Amino acid sequence: MNDNFSSCGHLGDNVFQRSKDDNKIGLSIEDRKFLQLMDKEFTKDSNGHWIAPLPFRTPKPNMPNNRDQALKRAQSLHKSLQTDSNKQDHLVEFMDKILRNGVAEVAPPIAENTECWYLPLFGVYHPKKPGNIRGVFDSSAVYKGVSLNNELMSGPDLVNSLLGILLRFRKNAFAVTADIEQMFYQFFVKPEHRDYLRFFWYEKNDPNRPLIEYRMRVHVFGNKPSPAIATYGLRKTVENCEETYGSDVKDFVCRNFYVDDGLVSLSSAAEVTDLVKRSQHALRTEGSLRLHKIASNSSEVMEAFPPEDLGKELKSLDFEKDYLPLQRSLGLVWNLNFDSFVFDIPDFDKPFTRRGLLSTVNSLYDPIGFLAPFTIMGKILLRETTPSGID
Repeated sequence: MNDNFSSCGHLGDNVFQRSKDDNKIGLSIEDRKFLQLMDKEFTKDSNGHWIAPLPFRTPKPNMPNNRDQALKRAQSLHKSLQTDSNKQDHLVEFMDKILRNGVAEVAPPIAENTECWYLPLFGVYHPKKPGNIRGVFDSSAVYKGVSLNNELMSGPDLVNSLLGILLRFRKNAFAVTADIEQMFYQFFVKPEHRDYLRFFWYEKNDPNRPLIEYRMRVHVFGNKPSPAIATYGLRKTVENCEETYGSDVKDFVCRNFYVDDGLVSLSSAAEVTDLVKRSQHALRTEGSLRLHKIASNSSEVMEAFPPEDLGKELKSLDFEKDYLPLQRSLGLVWNLNFDSFVFDIPDFDKPFTRRGLLSTVNSLYDPIGFLAPFTIMGKILLRETTPSGID
């Protein structure tokens, strides 16, 4: 009895010890299944692009034919675009890039009993960039109780801690940001799964022509597993790169990327330049990924790269004379001239109600907490306007 109690006591010694992983969510059975599938079927084509399957929950999903539903949605979009010429022009321009770059293709004829799925298409404008529209596929559209997203595994949350990335970004004197070009569209869908990504769009991308069937060749915005697939692929690209490109390249890509945005800081401009150039080479050579939109608080760093690799507003500047424009990264505004974050204070014209106050307090995006000494006053006021006993 005493011996048993004593042996149990050794177990108790470790039960209440804290570790850095205490708050991490473990992998679910489905997450492990997702990773096993990717480990097995993540391959490259003859051009060096990654190819990955759609991670279905079951090997052969039973999908109803939703062609008529998707066609009605496409006809509805057509009517909407007819009344909004600007939106039509923007979406046609977006689809032109998609078709020119080969990430979508005219869908081949399909056999009568072949499993397929049609994705309704719609356009979403970037809230901070008027005129910048993105075509999004509605993978959550339900037909007869089924949607594509419900049939797919979402995969584990592989995204790095936003706060951790931002803190490391401010750790050293010389900082840089960069972006993977069209990241989702760099990961192709294996050919036998592409018929689950069919959609309707204008023949030859001409709004005056009829709607015809296309299909995507890549993992798309709107598909639940696309973020996990892209992040998995990005890390797999540098999985074995230490010997050729250096362990710091792998560390940069695996620890300091938030989806497609990479941020890092080092102690000298030369170190930053060298790291980014080696990272560019590794990503391009090992995964056909392009690292661009480079911005830095050091003119020396930016001058080391060709204009086409720099951020859009930086391409034509004289870094010795011109005032550097503000840059956005991970939702924050970065002033390159003063190496500081800038906060755009909104007009406080909301009604003085609990809802209006909550909207005002939450309108300031501040993940690090720079503005906490000021925003705390609004939060206290919000608390005081909330009757006791209400959550």
